[in-house]
Formats: sequence, structure tokens, C-alpha cells
Amino acid sequence: MSTADYGLPGASAADRVYQALRDAIVEGRYRAGTMLGEAALAAQFTVSRTPVRSALLRLQSEGWIIIYPKRGALVQGISERARADLADARLVLESSSIGQASADVLDRLVVELERSIEQQRDALAAGDVRRYIDLTIAFHRHFVEAGHNDVLLELNDRLADRQRSVLFAAGERLLAEREQMLAEHQQLIDLIRIGDIPGFTAALHDHIAHTYAASVPPVMFSRPVGEGAYRSISVGR
Repeated sequence: MSTADYGLPGASAADRVYQALRDAIVEGRYRAGTMLGEAALAAQFTVSRTPVRSALLRLQSEGWIIIYPKRGALVQGISERARADLADARLVLESSSIGQASADVLDRLVVELERSIEQQRDALAAGDVRRYIDLTIAFHRHFVEAGHNDVLLELNDRLADRQRSVLFAAGERLLAEREQMLAEHQQLIDLIRIGDIPGFTAALHDHIAHTYAASVPPVMFSRPVGEGAYRSISVGR
């Protein structure tokens, strides 16, 4: 297999190997516990060991593998703790962004989300897990976009591959529970439509906990109760 099959035209061999390996790890084609060898990878991608070594070092810096000298690179899965941390981060990003959005933005958002639901339903009916995962990641990104906060959107996008990895690992469950997943997405849309932001946050909490099979703490907000005074409230079950 050639590196020409991966990445953008003009990218270096190291970049192409990196992207190919990263995609394979994220999508579960290289499962946790798989040992990757430089020589075998160089042969697979028809390159020298140098770009392979560079790609592996980059993947190690991102936490996807651990390199053992003279032995190879061990693929790392996303631990239960990391999955819970990711679910917690997603809840904060998405709920806070929706809470910052104007009514006009939320009205336009509902239209986009309804279109996405139909596309998700078609993908799941066809058994196309990859397509569904792409759509559901975009669905949840819409929540963060609604807040018009570039920093939060950047953080969201930096978590996208971890989100993708968790969803690919749960692919069979997503298909088996497709009606419930779609119903949960529809509930989120309905709560946005009526402007019930606390209800949206509570439903989002349960949906993320279900999708990630993780325990997610409630979101804490500070609400003003008088001049210079705030009261902390918890949203989520």
C-alpha cells in the first residue's frame, strides 16, 4: 500500500503515514494492544523507516501509542477514566454554548439539526456506522457553534478524534440502539425549540452518559441572586 492513498497532495511521506496510522487507530482497525513494527509499516506504506519513525513519534506525543525501543509501538485504547473525562468535557462545551446562544441562532439551529436527524436515520437504516458517526459528531458540533465562541469551538475540534474513537468502539451498540439514539437526539432538538435550556442540559447529560457508557457529573452554573451575589445550581442527573 502506498502513502499516495492518504493525505493531501504534496504532503510529506511522514505526514501521510501519520494520517493513515492515526485514522486506523481512531477507527479501531488497529485495536488497543496491537504492536506496530517499523519494518512492517515501512513495507506496508512502501517508504523507508525514517518517515515511519517520525509518524510514530508524533502519535506517541498525542497519546495514541507507546513506543518500546527495539520492540515496536503499542496502540493505546481510551481508558475508562479518559472516556469519562471526555464525556464531561463534551457536556460542558455543548451545554455552555447553547446557554450563550441567542433565540434567533437557536431557531436556525433547530432547522439544521432536524436535517441532520433525517440523514442520521438514513445512515443507520443502511448500517453505515462511519456515516452515522460523521453525522453525529457534526450534530454535536452545531451546539458548540451556536455559542459563537471561537475558543470553545477550537477545544471542541481538538477533541473530535477522541470522540470519533469512542464512537467507533461502540459501533455495534450504536446500531443495536439506533432508535434510542435518534430519540435522544430528537429530544435535544425539541428542548432547544421550546427554549428549555436547563431541560436541554439535563437531557444532554443523560445522552452523553449513555453514548459514552460513562458516569458524567452534573454541570454547575452560577446564577445571579442579587447585586454581587451568585448561587450555584446543578443541572444534570
